[in-house]
Amino acid sequence: MASSLRLQAPIGRLKVAILADTAAVKPVCLLAVVMMLSGLAAAHAVPLPRPRPTQAPNVPPAQSPTVSQAETAEPDSSPPPSACRLRLTTELAIAPSLPPLTGPGECGVDDVVRLEAVVLPDKRRVALTPPATVRCTFAEAIAHWVREDVTAAVRSLKATLKSIDNFDSYECRGRNRVAGAKLSEHGRANALDIRSLVLGNGTRLDLTDPQVSKESRETLRKSACACARFSTVLGPGSDGYHENHVHGDLAERRGGYRMCQWDVREPDEESAPGSVPLPRPRPDIDP
Repeated sequence: MASSLRLQAPIGRLKVAILADTAAVKPVCLLAVVMMLSGLAAAHAVPLPRPRPTQAPNVPPAQSPTVSQAETAEPDSSPPPSACRLRLTTELAIAPSLPPLTGPGECGVDDVVRLEAVVLPDKRRVALTPPATVRCTFAEAIAHWVREDVTAAVRSLKATLKSIDNFDSYECRGRNRVAGAKLSEHGRANALDIRSLVLGNGTRLDLTDPQVSKESRETLRKSACACARFSTVLGPGSDGYHENHVHGDLAERRGGYRMCQWDVREPDEESAPGSVPLPRPRPDIDP
């Protein structure tokens, strides 16, 4: 009996210990359960990502707006061609346009061309040697004079016209190169000095040479003066400065005044060597 009690005593203490441990574990297990439930709640609070498509679509890169070449080109600042420039085509003359001429005083000129050749109706070219730098309107006047009058005078000699000797065109200077004189029409690119014509057979026809056919020289003088091709024509007998060439220009004067002073001399009227003829009296209206 005593032995039985001894056995039960330890068993009783173990039982109490187990019960005590069980009581201690219950709160721990409860806490773990609570934490697990909290984690599940938090997991349900965060939305899950959408499922990715099987193949992502190809998105083309952004492209710059298309701009036409006309929109990107710089605006043309050059002025439109003048009415004369539109008339002076390659069917009339070979005369490329030049930049405006700049010079002191009134020597600045716009609408300038380099007159290289006059184109005849049969497409043959009559060269100006060297090319003349003149304003467009004057180049146009020269072209019509050569095409319609000079070639007719040359035909009377049973010849063709090859070239024209340009003695002087644009030059910023006073009249007759006199210091302090009024600006010459050469300074306005509005004049041309011609010394001679070269024929197709190589013959040189000097406009002021009395030995050349007077009929031909008279025809040229009338075409330049009477046909009103130019407003000023100066040659031998005019002022002592044009004995070896003929000057033509398109000077503008009050009332449309024109001047033609060109003596078509006979051989016996040729001036003595070394002499200079006295100039004619100038008209009241300044040319």
